[in-house]
Amino acid sequence: VQLQASGGGLVQAGGSLRLSCAASGLTFSNYDMGWFRQAPGKEREFVAAISWSGGTTYYADSVKGRFTISRDNANNMVLLLMNSLKPEDTAVYYCATKSRVLGRSQKEGMYRYWGQGTLVTVSS
Repeated sequence: VQLQASGGGLVQAGGSLRLSCAASGLTFSNYDMGWFRQAPGKEREFVAAISWSGGTTYYADSVKGRFTISRDNANNMVLLLMNSLKPEDTAVYYCATKSRVLGRSQKEGMYRYWGQGTLVTVSS
């Protein structure tokens, strides 16, 4: 299984970025997908997740209303559109998979496969 995250970069506060995660080596529609992030000196935290069908999405309170997660099962992709970015959104962003039978979860330990991360830097 490989998850390849991309789309990170440097952006000014108030700007937008779109992260992508391409999955291979798995039956993509069997998995819920999540995004997590880890800021310098902090623990990795949940950002957003989407069910296998795309019918259910949920977000951390810190990004609700600003970030949108979506998926394209035909192309084995999950996206994270990030608007109104803040300096506190600066982090390495990781995509991860979770078996759909496990249900809704924000817990890192429930996610089995992880991508390598993509760095997002928001300047003030």
